[in-house]
Amino acid sequence: MIKLIVIGAGKWGRNHIRTAYELGVLGGVVDSNKESLAFIKKEYPDVAVFQSLDDDGVLAFDAFSVAVPAAAHFEVAKFLLEHKKHVLVEKPITLTVADAEELDNLATTNGCILMVGHLLLFHPAFKKMKALVQENKIGKLQYMYSNRLNLGTVRTELNSLWSFAPHDFSLFQYFSEAYPSTIESHGGAFVQPHIHDTTMTVLRYPENLVGHIFVSWLHPFKEHRFVLIGSKGMLVYEDSTAEKALLFYKKGIDWIAGEPIKRDGAVLEMNFSESQPLKAELQHFLACILGKENNTIINAKKGVEVLKLLTKAQDSLDNKG
Repeated sequence: MIKLIVIGAGKWGRNHIRTAYELGVLGGVVDSNKESLAFIKKEYPDVAVFQSLDDDGVLAFDAFSVAVPAAAHFEVAKFLLEHKKHVLVEKPITLTVADAEELDNLATTNGCILMVGHLLLFHPAFKKMKALVQENKIGKLQYMYSNRLNLGTVRTELNSLWSFAPHDFSLFQYFSEAYPSTIESHGGAFVQPHIHDTTMTVLRYPENLVGHIFVSWLHPFKEHRFVLIGSKGMLVYEDSTAEKALLFYKKGIDWIAGEPIKRDGAVLEMNFSESQPLKAELQHFLACILGKENNTIINAKKGVEVLKLLTKAQDSLDNKG
């Protein structure tokens, strides 16, 4: 069995650590913070801990999950790929397209699996939505939007676009299976100069498909809502509600005798399996290393694509749309 090293024992890194441990594949943890390592050693006494990638024994492992701050993604992932290790790096893959493409090329050259942690592609609700779209449940996809809103946590390095929107860009690519022709982004910086607290990004795809992404950490209540609107119906999933229901609305507009008439049908709850997205993501990573699954869902090229969209949105934001 492959054993996995998690690099980074911060808030999200500990989720990787716990999940890998539950899967029985956690081999070790790397973190420069001695207090964090002491906590990990107390919680998982049989797991090796290291303060640096240069420590003896680290490179004896083949698979690595990188959960360090985004600014360090490139340096850490490049070091591992140069040593021909398989890498799952959290989103965004890097902070520049050039760095991301360098990692992709390095992984290909060294025959390594390189994946990006676009976690929501493994969420059972979104997988169910994808299946319903493929079954033509909502007809032709016309419009999609995502609201990812909350009060906090305010970041000081990355703005709300880079902190929250990678999830939504990856989902838009997942459902559209296309690349947008235009991206326009607007926002406001109120808490800190030049760090946007709120952004609205509009993407226009071929065949008149439109989407928008609204993200903010300066909002009075939490809302994580994702909506797909098609010619025959609509799908809504809101992760921030207690019910976490996936709803199918038999609603839309029909043309009758030359007039647009509202179709106000039933609202149905759609069942989907319960599974942990991070667990499914790590299992997929390991299965690809073993050759049991194909590296197509969150491969490096998908990560580069999302990063390009983020970069274009930031360019638009910087130039006031």
